[in-house]
Amino acid sequence: MGKQLEQRTIALGGNPNAGKTTLFNALTGSRQHVGNYPGVTVERIEGFVRHQDTEFHIIDLPGTYSLTAYSEDELVARDFLTEMKPEAVINIVDAANLERNLYLSVQLLELGVPVCIAMNMVDSAKSMGISIDTVKLSRLMQVPVVPTIARSGEGKEQVLDEVMKLASAGGNVNKFQISYGDDLDQVLIEMEKVIADGQFLDELYPGRWIGIKYLENDPDVVEKGEQQDPDLSKQLLAMVDKVSRHLETTLGTFPEALIADYRYGYIGAILKQGVIKREYPADRLLLTDRIDRVVTNRFFGPLLMLAIIYGLYQFVFTYSQVPIGWFAIFFEWLTDVVSSVLPDGLLKSMIVSGVIDGVGGVLGFVPLIMFMFFGIAILEDSGYFARVAYMLDRVFSIFGLHGNSVMPFIISGGIAGGCAVPGVMASRTLKSPREKLATMLTVPFMNCGAKLPIMALLVGAFFAEHQASMMMLITLIAWGGALLVAKFLRVTIISGPPTPFVMELPPYRLPTMRGLLIHTWERTWQYIKKAGTVILGISILLWAMMTFPGLSDSDKQVFIQQRQELKQTVPLSVVQEIERKAGGEPVTLSTEALSLRKKLVLIDNKEGEAGLRGSVAGRIGISLESVSRFAGFDWRTNIALVGGFAAKEVVVTTLGTAYSLGEVDPEAAVSLGDTLKRTPGWTPLLALSLILFTIFYAPCFVTIVAIVKESGSWKWGVFSMVFNTVLAFGIATLVYQIGSAVGFLGG
Repeated sequence: MGKQLEQRTIALGGNPNAGKTTLFNALTGSRQHVGNYPGVTVERIEGFVRHQDTEFHIIDLPGTYSLTAYSEDELVARDFLTEMKPEAVINIVDAANLERNLYLSVQLLELGVPVCIAMNMVDSAKSMGISIDTVKLSRLMQVPVVPTIARSGEGKEQVLDEVMKLASAGGNVNKFQISYGDDLDQVLIEMEKVIADGQFLDELYPGRWIGIKYLENDPDVVEKGEQQDPDLSKQLLAMVDKVSRHLETTLGTFPEALIADYRYGYIGAILKQGVIKREYPADRLLLTDRIDRVVTNRFFGPLLMLAIIYGLYQFVFTYSQVPIGWFAIFFEWLTDVVSSVLPDGLLKSMIVSGVIDGVGGVLGFVPLIMFMFFGIAILEDSGYFARVAYMLDRVFSIFGLHGNSVMPFIISGGIAGGCAVPGVMASRTLKSPREKLATMLTVPFMNCGAKLPIMALLVGAFFAEHQASMMMLITLIAWGGALLVAKFLRVTIISGPPTPFVMELPPYRLPTMRGLLIHTWERTWQYIKKAGTVILGISILLWAMMTFPGLSDSDKQVFIQQRQELKQTVPLSVVQEIERKAGGEPVTLSTEALSLRKKLVLIDNKEGEAGLRGSVAGRIGISLESVSRFAGFDWRTNIALVGGFAAKEVVVTTLGTAYSLGEVDPEAAVSLGDTLKRTPGWTPLLALSLILFTIFYAPCFVTIVAIVKESGSWKWGVFSMVFNTVLAFGIATLVYQIGSAVGFLGG
């Protein structure tokens, strides 16, 4: 029996854009999974890695600049460190931005956790003329410092070696302490004594650190203190108030500002001791700056951005066509196999129409989704998306939004393929409640991964010669509509002044193939899992609603009689030809037999349509048709759109089920797009009307729940559902009616 692996839990922390996720992927590879921290919407990513005789359980903390609880990400990161108490923390710092990144390192050390600093992107720093003496930095800060290049995996083994030493030491780390000047040092000594005597929050935090948090007026720590011992908390707050008044009188400052100054002073003093050297002048124009002169130029930047997005769509639709065809062939083959094995009845109907036609319609777009995610991963990992946010801030401010609103829009599918749920969650980075609300109410307009199959289906069927251009137009419509709605909301129900925008632009980096493949697979797998769970369940439910109560016996008898009468008009040998063909025999049908089979299929179609009309879903669709016809939608389209309230992918699923009523030409299997094209009433104008409705109508149910959770009120979730649907129907109706009047796109 082999030696049992020792288990260790470590955390991975660092500033945004320091390469934390890249190092996490390099360490864990595919051994990772995504969840949520208990009680909050912040994503929790964890993975495993074996090193020597130890298995490390690595928690990837949210990227933060500090541990002061001003945002939910910072609070989650800090609570994990203090409550879960990992055996060590790998702190990733950007070698080219050492002063800013070490601020978090200092806070981690003050918290008393064992820290190993991973000095990342040393190659990028070297190209900028920056060299760092990691040995001297380690000696001065009394923590292990390991140079790394996360994207190539260089240094990861040494990091794990140092982490193992820290974990084996059992938390026996040197007590880290900074002097904050006589005034604050004196009050901290007094506060430490009061905290120690009262055993105040000592199960969570070190005494001096609690004092610092009170001086910084940290709302989370103060609230916890008041809950545990209100009297002692008041005593500490009185001490803070006293020293605050003294500092304001003597220095014109406050404790939190003074603490930040001394921390940066400590970092600066260390760096000046030969830790960091520059071979070139600090103000040298770097490659990143030279690229940004073009990429973020006021005139050329937006044009380049549009060209890149158009190029992405061209790439996706050009190279995904062949694998999409493979998937279509596979699902056609699967349908034939199931149809030949199972006897006619409800089970066969459910599997063919509910599962294969439904879920298969969504999974058929997996190649397109994968290519889209791959292209987006390139733009993200290279640092280009941050430039998009920077450029669009000027536009967003005109419409009453903040520059930080750009990232929720992009995450939600600002180009295509994202998801509105994390986009809504990302709006929490906005400090202004009004801008946060306006952002979360408009991000559902983006072309998320759930809408992408609908767009791909309709664009591929009705605008096949201009697919990239149409997707580009759809993207611009989604962005334009979102901004106009945001402006409307900001000048009406959630008006208020805008707040300034500051954003860090990370250096450009060449993405690694490993990182691109991991990011692409993670997102694609989420899409596949959703199709195999949520979409499967909804597909079966909708199939049931579209099947029951079914035709009455007398109605069935009418269609049986029609078939019998039709067969009596031809010789018996012709009927036998068709029966042998249906039984799987390799029979070449005569012209008369082919004609008869087409007529029989038409009767089958009429029977299927009659059954669908009489079903629960059919009755709902028909009841809505008196209104929906103004936008061009018939009762079958209505069924699909109602299903889309649960999840947008269901629109394709339900259209696949609703139109799987047989083939006009049984010898030619056709796609759903071909079926729609040959269905009377389906024109490019109707497809455009449906595309516009899909862009703007109610978010899926999970997104509504996220809006409720982030806004703290159900009224905004209901508002989003009702307002968006009314807006979508108004736009679709306007386009369809005007198009029909002037004969536009087949109208």
